[in-house]
Amino acid sequence: MSQLPEIIFEVGQPVVYPQQGLGIIRGIKERQRENGVARYYEIYLENNEMTLMIPVSSAVELGVRSLVSAEEARKAIDTISGKPELGPADWKLRYQRNVDLMKTGKIVNIARVVQTLYYRSKIKELPIHERKLYDNALGLLIDEASMAMEKDRDEISTMILSRLEKK
Repeated sequence: MSQLPEIIFEVGQPVVYPQQGLGIIRGIKERQRENGVARYYEIYLENNEMTLMIPVSSAVELGVRSLVSAEEARKAIDTISGKPELGPADWKLRYQRNVDLMKTGKIVNIARVVQTLYYRSKIKELPIHERKLYDNALGLLIDEASMAMEKDRDEISTMILSRLEKK
């Protein structure tokens, strides 16, 4: 009999799933498979009103992580008031770079995508794909920061926009 993977996250714990957003571990389920029993995290994503079943054995590999601390969230928000790195002029290359940053799931990289695309939008209107990416990144940043810092989403949104406007 194969050994079941270690449970890292607990039921009720908020987690971040890259590019999907903030979720809550609603349960840990076991399912019979051909090669034995497999454990799954049942993650409820409120923004999408969707429940995902993520194998415990590959959760970390997929980028599922604990919520950042209030301090980390504050630092990520503070970084967006610095000078942005606008990257390639070709929107397709820029888009791919930003998608790659989003896939890391790190809050500081999400903040960087928000900052870059916000400043790019001040120069020229963003193509639809970049606009959607910006909206997604901003939403993820607001969600995680508001939960980590225990503040209202509107308050965090105002904080982010005020830092973006500093330049």
